[in-house]
Amino acid sequence: MRHLPVRMARWSARHAGRAIAGWFTFVVLCLAAGLALGTNEATTRDFWVGEAGRAEATATEGGLERSPTERIMIRAGAGELDMAAAGAAARDVTRRMRDLPEVESVAAPVRSKDGKVLLVSVVLNGPELEGKKNVVPLLEQTAAVAADHPDLVVEETGSPAISKGVNDQRDEDLALSERVSLPVTAITLLVVFGSVIMAGVPLLLALSSIAAAIGLSMAASHLMPDAGVGTNLILLIGLAVGVDYTLFYLKREREEQARAGGRLGPEARVELAAATAGRAIVVSGLAVIVSTATLYLATDVIFSSLATGTVLVVAVAVASSLTVLPALLVVIGRRADRLAPRRAARRARSGRPPRAEKPETGRVFGALLRPARTRPALTLCLSVLVMLGLAVPALGLKLIDPGRDTFSRDIPAMRVYDRLTESFPELLVTHEVVTRSTPERAAQVRRALEDLGRRAQADPLFAQPPRNGYEANDSEGATSPTDPAAPGPTVRTSADGRVSVLELPVPHPAPSAEAIASLTHLRQDHIPATVGRLPGVETAVSGDVARGRDYVSHESDRLPLVLGSLLLMTFLMTVWAFRSVVIGAIGVVLNLLSAGASLGMLVLVFQGTWAEGLLAFDSLGAIASRVPLFLVVILFGLSMDYQVFVVSRIQEARQNGMSARDAVLEGINRSAKVVTSAAIVMVTVFGAFVALHLTEMKQMGFCLAVAVLLDAVVIRLLVLPSVLLLLGERAWWPARRPGRSPEPAAGPRTESRLTR
Repeated sequence: MRHLPVRMARWSARHAGRAIAGWFTFVVLCLAAGLALGTNEATTRDFWVGEAGRAEATATEGGLERSPTERIMIRAGAGELDMAAAGAAARDVTRRMRDLPEVESVAAPVRSKDGKVLLVSVVLNGPELEGKKNVVPLLEQTAAVAADHPDLVVEETGSPAISKGVNDQRDEDLALSERVSLPVTAITLLVVFGSVIMAGVPLLLALSSIAAAIGLSMAASHLMPDAGVGTNLILLIGLAVGVDYTLFYLKREREEQARAGGRLGPEARVELAAATAGRAIVVSGLAVIVSTATLYLATDVIFSSLATGTVLVVAVAVASSLTVLPALLVVIGRRADRLAPRRAARRARSGRPPRAEKPETGRVFGALLRPARTRPALTLCLSVLVMLGLAVPALGLKLIDPGRDTFSRDIPAMRVYDRLTESFPELLVTHEVVTRSTPERAAQVRRALEDLGRRAQADPLFAQPPRNGYEANDSEGATSPTDPAAPGPTVRTSADGRVSVLELPVPHPAPSAEAIASLTHLRQDHIPATVGRLPGVETAVSGDVARGRDYVSHESDRLPLVLGSLLLMTFLMTVWAFRSVVIGAIGVVLNLLSAGASLGMLVLVFQGTWAEGLLAFDSLGAIASRVPLFLVVILFGLSMDYQVFVVSRIQEARQNGMSARDAVLEGINRSAKVVTSAAIVMVTVFGAFVALHLTEMKQMGFCLAVAVLLDAVVIRLLVLPSVLLLLGERAWWPARRPGRSPEPAAGPRTESRLTR
């Protein structure tokens, strides 16, 4: 492992053309394989967790699973609703929908209690999550009905239409974030390298790594289903780490070029860079991969998709830095060497002096490092206190499973949904009580469930059945006085009599305290008093609220295992990389400090309402349940990037014979600029997600950007050097102090061989 980056760089340098062609062939093959295989998307059963999951599994077993449903609202454009015109529009909707192959059934029209809205419910074929793929023809027919009845407002909403709107909005948001982050990243790289070609190399490799990882993730989805979030994360993490790894390698190659003063060819410079930065990239990439892999322990399809996307894009980014990057640097270096005499001649004729080598750190970095250098103990105490102060709000962290009610109102289907639930509040939430027993007990179970329904209707937290008395003629001339949108306590039973389902409407939004209280009443009071008293009858509750509550509970139960494994793996990776138990412990503590401070900032900004106007979001009063665990894992991995690159430079200086103090200052000085440049790239990429519409994505982008900024500035420039200066040689225990340190592995041999 230690010499692998050098061997790979040596081969790429000697066979630059084949290495470059091979890399882009690999990218094309990955994309082609992914497109050929397609994406195996997660199904409804992949999301089942807890009691709600058991209820849905039982309902599916009996053929009573929840179906995707659309709601078509018919209302007056102005004034009172003309029932004759509305009835004609409802018949038109019913006829058109029944003719669609995507539609399973169309319910009779229902009038709202205030008489202002007529509602037609349409059930689609297939499982619940398939609805968003099949809803387009329904939306087209609804638009056609609206055009044929200009005096009425005919509009459609429902889970399928909302899901499609969310996906469309996410795609637009990602395109916007790319338009923002790519130019800023390019400008940052141009400032760092002062060359368009050198600035273009990191972007080229990052984008090609993203393309290859997307293809690989499509293939991997056939082993582990994709929850629809993997590609988003590949774009987010791929651009960040892809640019970072290339940046570190390029910076080291430029250092070797400046140090050699033209005496080394590009092949030798590449090998020297591979012996130091290349090994650090491998260690860093492995650390990110191992850290992210702990998400699989959450046994959740969403976290598994996130982990797969991150692991693949980081692995591909590491591979690109070790294979095609050396080849590109050799090609660019040869061209630069050929042009160097001409440039020197032109400079001599113009009378301009040779360019002076820029210092490793400027005034800004020198000022930031001065407190740690002059007063490490005071700097350490103050920095840690600041980070702990930022982390304090995290103690008040509240988790919520963000559902339909939290989506952006810029989605047309969500605005229609608001109007729908205003007219039909009983459609806000539905609890589903699912039972399983033997066929001979079906009648007994039905009576118990009907009793449960009557008890629930007497509970003020549940919806009361409407009694509007409306009758409408459907397209076949039948009269339908019923109200299927909000029926009384109706029990559905499977054909074999084993499974029964009772639906109970609740007129409160899913995240509300009332809706949560209704679930508690149902599970703890109403069920034990009715169907729960029947021996041998399995009972479970699902529905909008139960899904979210059980999901949060599932995550909380898995949290200790995931975090414990994360801390252990991070510690072991650091000890393995630097052969120091103390460095490993420092890495874990600093990562915890960085993650805690960023989570505190997340809670401070997004759990309250004071920043809503500033960041354009509607506060949920809590944090999306998936965000903290995912962020802690990813932040540990990204923090390891900086830890590895900074400590590697310190270790190298120490091995070259410097004292512990001088090695720390030398390593920090040489890494400060490149680490900060890499942080700017990451902050830009992550910060662009704050402009997205989805609150969950805003929270992720904000927290990642804050964490990277704090880690690069406070942790790496203040806390880490202060700790290492105070510990001195004890920081490297149990490793012995080297008597002398050679150049990094293969360095001198490479130089002598290629310059002989």
